[in-house]
Amino acid sequence: MEDILKYIFGFTLFTALIFVASVSAQQWSDAQKDVWAGVEKYWEAGMSDNPTDFLSYFDDSYYGWSNESGAPGTKSNLTKVMTYWMKKGQKKLYTITPARIWFDGNFAFVHCYYYMANEGSEGKPMPERGCGTDILMKKGKKWVLVGDHCGEIDDD
Repeated sequence: MEDILKYIFGFTLFTALIFVASVSAQQWSDAQKDVWAGVEKYWEAGMSDNPTDFLSYFDDSYYGWSNESGAPGTKSNLTKVMTYWMKKGQKKLYTITPARIWFDGNFAFVHCYYYMANEGSEGKPMPERGCGTDILMKKGKKWVLVGDHCGEIDDD
């Protein structure tokens, strides 16, 4: 029962955040819209069963830190972690909601909320909601991650 309440709470929260984001998105500059489109592309690539699809959005200079990690890590570290976790379960869905987008030339910061529903190898749902900051650099026409900090929001 407690898990069902968490799902309902998470869904309600993110529905409200999506509404707020859609209202504020109408005020974004073209540059901010371009940055957000890049974020949406790498989240979509993250749903792929091939880690290379997602990792192509990480610059070789990437250095990021999740709340679950004891220290920041490189793209090489991330590649190992992603390859391992992709074998353990399947990503079923996600939503992302922007909180703020800062842009200056070829660099941007994106603060956002996320919700993911994954399934473990035995089919058990594993919902996660969190927030993070992505640090982006534009290479050609593609926004790539050079850093980030993110993590799950604990309900307790």
